[in-house]
Amino acid sequence: MLQFEATAPATDWCRDCQRSGETVGLVPTMGALHEGHLSLVRLAKQKCDRVAVTIFVNPTQFAPDEDLARYPRTIDKDLSRLQQLGVDAVFMPETSTMYPDGFGSFVEPGPIAKKLEGEARPEHFRGVTTIVTKLFHVLPADVAVFGQKDYQQWKVIEAMVRDLHFSIELVAAAIVRETDGLAMSSRNAYLSHSERHRALSLYRTLQETKQRVRSGIQETSTLQKLMRSDLSNCDAVDYAVIVDRDSLQPITLVNQPAVVLIAARVGRTRLIDNLVLLPADSAS
Repeated sequence: MLQFEATAPATDWCRDCQRSGETVGLVPTMGALHEGHLSLVRLAKQKCDRVAVTIFVNPTQFAPDEDLARYPRTIDKDLSRLQQLGVDAVFMPETSTMYPDGFGSFVEPGPIAKKLEGEARPEHFRGVTTIVTKLFHVLPADVAVFGQKDYQQWKVIEAMVRDLHFSIELVAAAIVRETDGLAMSSRNAYLSHSERHRALSLYRTLQETKQRVRSGIQETSTLQKLMRSDLSNCDAVDYAVIVDRDSLQPITLVNQPAVVLIAARVGRTRLIDNLVLLPADSAS
């Protein structure tokens, strides 16, 4: 497994693979890898001849009061797990490589980034679109795989790729959950035993909402009030909404493809989760 810290060797490797007729899959991560990340790698391996993973804790997507300094970093364990999966290359740049002195160019995300996470974390998606653009240039892969746990992020990147004519295929991978339903996340490591138990309310709320829709409740105003009640044991709820699956615009009835999106804090830990609702889920 090749390991790159500089950009030029990583780019050369990717282009050499493609010149030899091989397809390259890219899996961008911030490390602290869990089974959710590894599922993205496996999907990339199914779709491509070669797979590259990036490990970079991107400072521009963290606000000053967020957890950049304490974000989990487990590089030795990460590299071991990636090697066991047969990953071909890992790109692990220093912050100074991605953001050298004098850096001042950012990629401004589109309107879909302004709501929900964009309201709670105003600079977050600008940091995401900027680093993803840079990684797409360093490793100009054929396919990039992202997880759907960060649903709005997926939609923001999808819009950016479309709007800026990136010649890369995006693939979305399903959420991977613990046996009790908690969505896998590197930030789960922050949770104490009691907090982790309370964090299960996010998954239970998603499931309860789906069952309510199946029972015939379609009004999103009613469903969202019930969701807030379901999340009462969280310490704060940034949002708990049902919106259009693609545009993330508000809807009044669940009679079209929709997505339930939740962001809540348990203790000091901010967690997100989601569930797609299809017309078949409705009692009608």
